[in-house]
Amino acid sequence: MTLVIIPAHNEGEVIGSVIAEIRDHCAFPVVVIDDASADDTALVAAEAGATVVSLPVRLGAWGATQTGLRYALHYGYEIAVSMDADGQHEAAELAKVIQPVSDAIADVSIGACTRRGSLLRRIAWTVMKKVSGLSLEDITSGFRVYNQQAIRELASWRATLLEYQDVGVLLLLQSKGMRIVDIDVAMPPRRNGKSRIFHSWIMVVYYLSYTLLLGLAKRKRVANFNGSMAADLQ
Repeated sequence: MTLVIIPAHNEGEVIGSVIAEIRDHCAFPVVVIDDASADDTALVAAEAGATVVSLPVRLGAWGATQTGLRYALHYGYEIAVSMDADGQHEAAELAKVIQPVSDAIADVSIGACTRRGSLLRRIAWTVMKKVSGLSLEDITSGFRVYNQQAIRELASWRATLLEYQDVGVLLLLQSKGMRIVDIDVAMPPRRNGKSRIFHSWIMVVYYLSYTLLLGLAKRKRVANFNGSMAADLQ
């Protein structure tokens, strides 16, 4: 069983068409996590045929996505797909992104589109990959597919401590030995709103500082582990 998870905050203008496009390409159930929207996001999503979980306070994109993953775990879904509510992730690409996970080639697949990168985004990608050690191309993409093992890990309290859905989430999955692959997809411009991060240098600086801390923490753990093993072998 596969579930499509859409975190949404004030996406009433476009969420209906996003759900309709998903319905045109697959029969997967859709759950919209309404992240304390001030508009009619929840109503429009329900009228479009989605199950709606409304949060009483805003948790942000990752908090809403994790709520969806906990929903998937609770109801026994084997695969969960996360998609943005702004129309940037195309339903026509679903089968392509799901296939590596459904075929057990990977535990997690990411719909990657490096062509969409603005200057700010490309700078962030470069820094993030160097600091984290991740080799994935589109680290910030929210178009992802998770198998049940990944769902279980990301529904845990450890993942709740994360603020964003990218580096921290990927490092957590990688630390558990999960196989993560990039799948090249097309991504049109978002139909509504703007990037939470890449619309200003101030937010990018904060975001990169957060990423730097995660990357350094990871390297420190690896160094301590290697030092411990060397001591045991002596």
